[in-house]
Amino acid sequence: MLDKNPDISNPAVVIFSSLLLPPSQTFVRDLLGEQLENFTSYYVGSRFVKGLMLPPERTIAVNQGNLPGKLVEAAFKFSGFAPKLYQELQRISPVLINAQFGLSGVLALPLARKLKIPLLVHFRGADATVKEEYARYASVNHWIYYRRREALKREAQIFLAVSNFIKTKLIEQGFPEEKIITHYDGINITKFQQDVSVTREPVVLFVGRLTEKKGCEYLIKSMARVQSILPNTKLIIIGDGNLRSELEALAAKLLSKYQFLGVQPSDVVKNWMNRAKVLAAPSVTAVQGDSEGLPTVVVEAQAMALPVVSTFHAGIPEAVINGETGFLVAERDVDGLAEYILALLKDNEKWQYFSVKAREHITKNFDNSKQIKILEGIYSSCLATRI
Repeated sequence: MLDKNPDISNPAVVIFSSLLLPPSQTFVRDLLGEQLENFTSYYVGSRFVKGLMLPPERTIAVNQGNLPGKLVEAAFKFSGFAPKLYQELQRISPVLINAQFGLSGVLALPLARKLKIPLLVHFRGADATVKEEYARYASVNHWIYYRRREALKREAQIFLAVSNFIKTKLIEQGFPEEKIITHYDGINITKFQQDVSVTREPVVLFVGRLTEKKGCEYLIKSMARVQSILPNTKLIIIGDGNLRSELEALAAKLLSKYQFLGVQPSDVVKNWMNRAKVLAAPSVTAVQGDSEGLPTVVVEAQAMALPVVSTFHAGIPEAVINGETGFLVAERDVDGLAEYILALLKDNEKWQYFSVKAREHITKNFDNSKQIKILEGIYSSCLATRI
């Protein structure tokens, strides 16, 4: 049962995500919902999925997983009809809805209308970049999104873009510029910091889904050159995805030292960030237009004093200072990736400079405690304009 929200000094906000909550959306819980200081977060969505644990007393899904659940979920998605959900929400009296991703934004529209509260929508990557001709019929949620997108533009109060790149994409699609705010996701800089007692190893680390836009094939090809010059260098790949078998075959053909570790918990990822000498994030624009927003991994790595070699892609240049905290190359530039990975592996003085600057940069600009205060200020501004 959802708790009633008795504390008017910390009013309830709905953190809406269609699925509650996939493993890839740790940031929704750990860097947003559970970090709010002046508001109380309640997680609301269409359906529970196997993934992240959420506080049961502050979580509700339309589809509870029982036999009628799919029908109730379908009714909610297509018509907004969900009387039990509205009853639950009226009890906690939320003051606004913060939907995660554009697709969840359109599903939350009927809730905002019914409850007469502001709707804010976070756009984070593919939801703002994939071309409509590829995405419209990709899923029921996509179909609904394009049916309701014009209404979303009119009725949502604020659109939060995780990078200026995403803001530009939204403007290109006709979203009203005056409603769009760039708001960088922060990270826990206390959790992500280097353990100087651990010795760095000749390891190049990749962390991410093994999908086209992550560009891992170009990294593997570049590592063939790196290993021809520094044969003791090892490539560690953390993550899984539809391209894994293809990438494993490519690595087996080209590389001598590599390991695919699959999906790993945060502590294991952090441990590798502490051991590695370079974080590689060779992101590219996929054929269908799918792009990053601003990948959290490049921020986390720099917080761990780990220099980054990445690409001039999406919001990455907003987080990685080229030539100071890392190196950036053009998308799909195999030779460029190899050149800069080698530069950091071979020049310890340069590596040390980049390492120190990386930590300083993230501490100054991506501290989540600061970013949450900014977000709560946006929440308060939305509420103030409605009084």
